[in-house]
Amino acid sequence: MVNLKLIYKIIGLLLMIEAVFMAICVVMALYFRSSDTWPFVIALGITIASGIGLLRLGHDAPSMMTRRDSYVVVTLTWLTFSIFGSMPYLFSGIIDNPTDAFFETMSGFTTTGASVLNDVESQLHSHHAMLFWRSLSQWVGGLGIVFFTIAILPSMVGGSMRVFSAEATGPIRSKMHPRLSTNAKWIWTVYLVLTIGCVGAYALAGMDWFSALNYGMTTTATGGFSIHNDSIAHFHSPMIECIGLVFQFLSGINFTVLYLMVIKLQFKAFYKNSEIRFYSILVLASSLWIAFILMSQNGYSAGHALRSATFHVVSLMTTTGIFCDHVGAWPHLTWIILSILMFIGACAGSTSGGFKSVRALMILKVIQNEFRRLLHPRAVLPVKVNGHAMPSSTVQNLLAFFAVYIIACLGTCGLMLAIDIDITNSVIISLSCINNVGLPLNELGPDMTWSSMPGIIKWVCSMLMLMGRLEIFNVLILLTPSYWKDN
Repeated sequence: MVNLKLIYKIIGLLLMIEAVFMAICVVMALYFRSSDTWPFVIALGITIASGIGLLRLGHDAPSMMTRRDSYVVVTLTWLTFSIFGSMPYLFSGIIDNPTDAFFETMSGFTTTGASVLNDVESQLHSHHAMLFWRSLSQWVGGLGIVFFTIAILPSMVGGSMRVFSAEATGPIRSKMHPRLSTNAKWIWTVYLVLTIGCVGAYALAGMDWFSALNYGMTTTATGGFSIHNDSIAHFHSPMIECIGLVFQFLSGINFTVLYLMVIKLQFKAFYKNSEIRFYSILVLASSLWIAFILMSQNGYSAGHALRSATFHVVSLMTTTGIFCDHVGAWPHLTWIILSILMFIGACAGSTSGGFKSVRALMILKVIQNEFRRLLHPRAVLPVKVNGHAMPSSTVQNLLAFFAVYIIACLGTCGLMLAIDIDITNSVIISLSCINNVGLPLNELGPDMTWSSMPGIIKWVCSMLMLMGRLEIFNVLILLTPSYWKDN
């Protein structure tokens, strides 16, 4: 069975870390003299008390965990962070029911970006700390809550490699250092450098420091939460759009490769990586295709079409979901292209969601091999990525993951159709949640918003966001009877 004392200890520690983030928001509220100081103070007090209580329950727990423990720890961590993270919304009255508050918080930590706040500017005009909390939740969730803990307090997460495997994304676990804690520190260093660079670039392009800070965090986290109703289009600045485009694209690259490029100055790592080449080719080809459609059917100039097409291709493929144009008025063909890109996603080991480019590349290689096998039945045709043959177990896991991914999307779609949500929104909602994109529903399909969805669908979508962020199997395994049997 699972080691409950160890789980109490780790969840208690993580709650103390969440309390630190809340304390930063208290400072932000005091600085702006906003009305959300006390909601954060109360939430901070409850979080600290709960963290201390759990740490006391697990004070004599053993330091090492089993693989079984790691799945519970990771799933419970994300659920616990979202439950406690929803308290500031409830205490401030900005969101007045637990379902919406949990949905908003889960959307933040999983970097989905779907929001029940239809009018952010009017509802949060005097709540700077709450705006910052939404952005901060996405930034923390970008690389992973537990992964953050491994980086700063490796000794407190026993069996950290198992925890990392339960939270990491993609079928291939790349490492740049034998020690996982050192690996985590370098990846978080790259993430921090990328965030600071994005914030600085936004500020130089004309944003005030508070806007630059919020957009910088949500851009590099590929989250998409905004402090303006019309997202980055609010600034009407091609320069800001280009900055957002560049940093979204970089955040969609495997952070191990970014480490080799930024820290080690090994720029060859970029074009030697099969997944990054595939990702870049998809972005380039799709951008040119959509730009041509916009010029020929919507009358866009070449410059406007190329900038707008590339921005939204990168935004949806990295699952950021921010907009600089009214894409709902674009031709249907462009949305077929964008939906495919949204499903594929960017690179594994990045902050983006989705199926991941490396998996799509491997699927194409499997299909290619099957055609070759028809001509050469006895040929040995391995699936190669970066010149290395993938083990048969990895390919088997890939196909199982793809099947469960499709079933989860179709099942959610069917549930929504059963309660009379139209087919367009059913598809958009399903893809948006499991891919952690958070598309604005009212911009794309029939008149509907995230806040207008039935409560039961919000809970389903919240769990779908969690499954998408933790790559489905790591959550579903907790629902299998064999997991709870004491072997």
